[in-house]
Amino acid sequence: MNNLFEIDAWKIIERGFDPSKQKQAESIFSIGNGSFGQRANFEEKYSGDSLQGSYVGGVYYPDKTRVGWWKNGYPEYFAKVLNSCNWIGINIEIDGEQLDVHHQEVLSFQRELDMKSGTLSRRMKVRFKNGKELEVESLRFCSMHDEEIAAIRYIVTPLNFSGNVKFTPYLDGNVMNHDSNYDEFFWEEDSHKVDVKKGYVCSKTKKTNFSVSTAMRFSFWKNDELLEIHPNHVSKAFFVENNFEHYVEKGNRYTLKKYVSIVSTISHSEFSVIPRSINNVRQAYMNGFDYLLNNHIAAWEEIWSKADIEISGDVAAQQGIRFNIFQLYQTYTGKNEKLNIGPKGFTGEKYGGATYWDTEAYCLPFYLKTANPKVARQLLIYRYNQLDKAIENAEKLGFKNGAALYPMVTMNGEECHNEWEITFEEIHRNGAIAFAVYNYVRHTGDHSYLEKYGRPVLIAIAKFWTQRFNWSEAKNAYVMLGVTGPNEYENNVNNNWYTNYIARWCVQYALEVEKEVSPKVGALLTNDEIKSWNHLVENVYFPVLEGTRVFLQQDNFMDKEQLTASDIPEKERPINQHWSWDRILRSIFIKQADVLQGIYLFEDHFDLKTIQDNFDFYEPKTVHESSLSPCIHSILAAKIGRLDKAYELYLRTSRLDLDDYNHEADEGLHITSMAGTWMAIVEGMAGIRVLSDSVKINPVIPKNWKQYRFQILLRNQPLEIRVSQNECEIINKGSQDLELILFDENIPVKAGNFYIKTTTKTATI
Repeated sequence: MNNLFEIDAWKIIERGFDPSKQKQAESIFSIGNGSFGQRANFEEKYSGDSLQGSYVGGVYYPDKTRVGWWKNGYPEYFAKVLNSCNWIGINIEIDGEQLDVHHQEVLSFQRELDMKSGTLSRRMKVRFKNGKELEVESLRFCSMHDEEIAAIRYIVTPLNFSGNVKFTPYLDGNVMNHDSNYDEFFWEEDSHKVDVKKGYVCSKTKKTNFSVSTAMRFSFWKNDELLEIHPNHVSKAFFVENNFEHYVEKGNRYTLKKYVSIVSTISHSEFSVIPRSINNVRQAYMNGFDYLLNNHIAAWEEIWSKADIEISGDVAAQQGIRFNIFQLYQTYTGKNEKLNIGPKGFTGEKYGGATYWDTEAYCLPFYLKTANPKVARQLLIYRYNQLDKAIENAEKLGFKNGAALYPMVTMNGEECHNEWEITFEEIHRNGAIAFAVYNYVRHTGDHSYLEKYGRPVLIAIAKFWTQRFNWSEAKNAYVMLGVTGPNEYENNVNNNWYTNYIARWCVQYALEVEKEVSPKVGALLTNDEIKSWNHLVENVYFPVLEGTRVFLQQDNFMDKEQLTASDIPEKERPINQHWSWDRILRSIFIKQADVLQGIYLFEDHFDLKTIQDNFDFYEPKTVHESSLSPCIHSILAAKIGRLDKAYELYLRTSRLDLDDYNHEADEGLHITSMAGTWMAIVEGMAGIRVLSDSVKINPVIPKNWKQYRFQILLRNQPLEIRVSQNECEIINKGSQDLELILFDENIPVKAGNFYIKTTTKTATI
């Protein structure tokens, strides 16, 4: 484990400034509130290597697709999550020299992300070229209490001089995306205005016409005294600033408190965004920094009271899980039905688009067990609301009769990903959405959702699968040709086991739901369709390794040279950064869980020996170069008693970005896989399985953990679970009695009561 920054249970701490880590730190120390977010760029000028990033949820641009050869069916654009107005800017100047740690001597430096309070702080001492030394302290947050407010407290202290310092708080909407296909500027100016200690910039996206208004106010203090200042104000296209010089006295603290409101047409009308941002920031200014900060901290306390996982005895593991939970809630709070969970959240531009299959396969289980059920319901209704677009996507590829293919990447339901082998072949995402419907219903018992929203989605997905399979005379079975499974290091394969398995299950589940619901609300399928679908379910082909229990990832998988990941020289890892794509595709190496992804989802379909055999066959071949991979392996390893491997892979998934395993943290964090980290503890270590009629708990615990503790929601009833080296304690914090299965033993846990089982069955690593 190569720790980038200091290990602490509640904080990420960087001591000493290392420019080579700056872009990684900008990602890892990012802050957000579900509505907008900000990379950990410095407030003052920084001319070193940096990725400026301020992002507003749901605001995107349809950047024209850039491919070598156009193919029919290609999406015309790739959605870009937009870099928007830089609201953090505060420049400092002494005797004509700007504060810029890329050029000045840094005497001391500490940056700190406090996950408990949701704040980013920094403290540093610098020496200017004229010998003057300045201490800078900053603290900022994106309010979890008011999702349209952010604030910065920026303090400078002259250490060895008295003299004039120039302060320049500003807003800059003249920002570019790093990943623009054609270096296009994505914004048009709506308007801007500046006055004494205040101003706003309102910009509008080209083509999509999203308006974003960013307004600021500020106050200036000497120690605890509010000062009256008379700044100059400057404005030009996309930009407003105030600037003023003030005589500062050695050893005194001078504080600039900057208040910001960010309002977009995602939530408000075009005509209201400017006045709303101005009114918001006026109210924030009147309330004051401490009031806003206290409300923000209280909101985080409420989140942590329900979502925290406490680990005793392993600080690296503790920091990892809290970092993952923290970033998930910074990205998505469930407050806005128009938003979803982008794979980079508000931490970077890569993977344009707000919604991948990651939401249903990884994030939904997290929110199902940690948030009010309406949050998960909203995530699923998001897909229902885009069903028409999914049907259009399928029609473009030649599918008929209401068949739906949900997009691999989307902002509004349209497909906007343009790699052929992913866009048109990685169709297993349809299965993840159907499974999410099933998973939600078994967690919540919400059959009203199933009738109104779930069934139409399931039927449309099943119609796609019944057309995507074709009958093979040679195999006397239904086969699926030309697909890419979850393992993207295999393209255009036939009979990917995972895709075939989840597709068949989708059709079967759709038939079950239709049988349950149609007597109440009317049929969506004809008798002929039901008959033909049942024939398909009974006759799907699955490749297997002859004479074993191993399911082959796809046809001809054994034609590859049978190596293991340990055969790859360390200097060639990760292979996606060192090998040609041709070499990767011809290799045996697996980017992420594929067959094991299916076994994870449908674990109850297989006996323990089958799970063990497939794990032992595939895990050594997996390089885990997808962030979505280690968590699935960790869960299955815990299930089959490979506990050393479960712990190793838990650390890898929980510290994937903190330790930058795949050397890409500078581009942004892997937000959606962070839900998999949570799953690795709750479903892996704790062995929790929510079934339609019961909950099973089979915990294990690593030998270096004294205990771990967390709370989940079952049927919206809070249940606390504590696992130590010799006992498991279950506390029913809800108002309803619960029946659970602990170590295969049925136990009742009455409302408000607890149950403790001392057992040697709690396995240790």
